[in-house]
Amino acid sequence: MEATLSKDAVKTYYGQTLTSNKDLKTSACACTNEGLTPSVKTALADIHDEIMTRFYGCGSPIPPLLDGCTILDLGCGTGRDVYVAAKLAGPAGRVIGVDMTEAQLEVAMRLKHEQMATLALAPDQVEFHLGHMEDLKSIGIEDNSVDVVMSNCVINLSPDKGKVFEEIFRVLKPGGELIFSDVFSGRRVPPHLFADPVLHGECLAGALYREDFRRMLTALGCPDYRVVNTRPLAVDDPEVAALIGMVDFYSDTVRAFKIASLEDRCEDYGQIATYRGSIADHPHTFALDMQHRFITGKPQLVCGNTAAMLQETRYRAHFEVTGDRSQHFGLFGSEPGQTPPEGF
Repeated sequence: MEATLSKDAVKTYYGQTLTSNKDLKTSACACTNEGLTPSVKTALADIHDEIMTRFYGCGSPIPPLLDGCTILDLGCGTGRDVYVAAKLAGPAGRVIGVDMTEAQLEVAMRLKHEQMATLALAPDQVEFHLGHMEDLKSIGIEDNSVDVVMSNCVINLSPDKGKVFEEIFRVLKPGGELIFSDVFSGRRVPPHLFADPVLHGECLAGALYREDFRRMLTALGCPDYRVVNTRPLAVDDPEVAALIGMVDFYSDTVRAFKIASLEDRCEDYGQIATYRGSIADHPHTFALDMQHRFITGKPQLVCGNTAAMLQETRYRAHFEVTGDRSQHFGLFGSEPGQTPPEGF
């Protein structure tokens, strides 16, 4: 039987052991400013110092086109990404933050009115809940009620990741987007390390093996997800490296959609997508993921899944997609003489 770390131990690590992000022993839960859009950078400049100091994320999983959206942040901590998303969602938007650590939520809620005033938004546009991401129904989040679910280096801490993703796809609206940054591994972490409070608190012991993550989403009806960016993580602390240095770790930002028509392979239907250049902060190019970089005005061959991600989501107004699935040409890129788009 695998050893596990209790949720109380995780709360202790993030509520008491760590007093600021300077206490971290590794770079796994350390955010960088790389790749931030101008809008996100502007919003971050208005976030309270205490919120920033006690934030432990590994990326910036904040997508564009949030105006008027209902957004859910799982493991919101002190609320950094909640407040940034609220600024981008505007007066018609709503952001829900969920966390199980009282000490983290205390900061987010204590500073709520001051922070929302700084952002020139109404306080009731943001709400925080003490709860568990494995059971969102208990805090009143209904089926098909959320446009975007985001999370920043928290899902790895869950003892039941399958239940977390099951809840995510339950609450997402059809066409809704999951985008999250987290620590992944290139091999399975040895089970006997799961109960180590430092390895778990540093987001290493609970890291998802990439192939197990793929299998998990496929079982939930999401056979295709996209990696937006990735970076390898160095385990520089000698004591930590001595315990878990045999595993390679990565900070990945992943995008997935709740779309019923996705297939488990990229199939070719002869479809073409052209980006209109109309997404704020992305006038010249838009990267759906690491393999799909759309240049404004340039027609590009796409597989059926990519076409669905552009047509059946809130991105639909920003792309012209020609063709449908009435004629099939085999696996995408497999037709003799066919040259796949750049990045495939």
